[in-house]
Amino acid sequence: MHLDVTDLRQFYYRTRLGRIAQKAVRDRMLALWPEAKGQTVVGFGFAVPLLRPYLGQARRVIGVMPAEQGVMPWPAGMENVSLLCREGLWPLATGVADKIVCLHGLETSEDPAAVLEECARVLGPGGKALFIVPNRSGLWARRDATPFGFGRPYSLGQLEAQMKRHDFTPERHAAALFAPPSHHRFWLRSAELFEKMGARLSRHYAGGVIMLEVSKRVHAPTKPGLAERMRQPLKVLEGAPAPVGAINRDKP
Repeated sequence: MHLDVTDLRQFYYRTRLGRIAQKAVRDRMLALWPEAKGQTVVGFGFAVPLLRPYLGQARRVIGVMPAEQGVMPWPAGMENVSLLCREGLWPLATGVADKIVCLHGLETSEDPAAVLEECARVLGPGGKALFIVPNRSGLWARRDATPFGFGRPYSLGQLEAQMKRHDFTPERHAAALFAPPSHHRFWLRSAELFEKMGARLSRHYAGGVIMLEVSKRVHAPTKPGLAERMRQPLKVLEGAPAPVGAINRDKP
């Protein structure tokens, strides 16, 4: 079940914990993808808080928001680049994206297979996708006070297995949100320190979210008739035929 866009906007832009979470996840994303010069970057779900650093350098940035969630204009004070669509039917051309960022789009979907199929369709050759989901063993998935407490949390193994079933190849993974999901002033002040320590230790099972980078698996093309020809046994393996014109010694 998707969260309402109003609640997501309230958390990420109106609460201190949400702004801290936004920065922590975005910093880890930028460590994986520091630039997007001349590329098309697509965000699905509620990924727009992470995409602002790419606005000045990417050829195009598009925020795709599912109808089950709702849409908001973004970015503020600039020409709108966000759009509303069905989660399994994006109004984007096949292979148009160089980068796809999925936040609050997979774990809350009622049809994650459709989401992954659209990601695979829209992602171009050589492109990368980054899926950010709640960590099932982390603290953030255990509290519904934040958006990460909703939907299906994942372990890294579960997420990688789901990607492979949809022809994605896992490349790299990271984690973020190592501080507790608390509005208490002490934890808010200590959040940046927790993030630095967590990033240095790189323990994906301790973070609140798992971030998995994947590429699209490209199948080798097959030539028509090749499989049929290869089914024929090689003649060198057959028994040697009788020489043409051989004399049959049993006959006079």
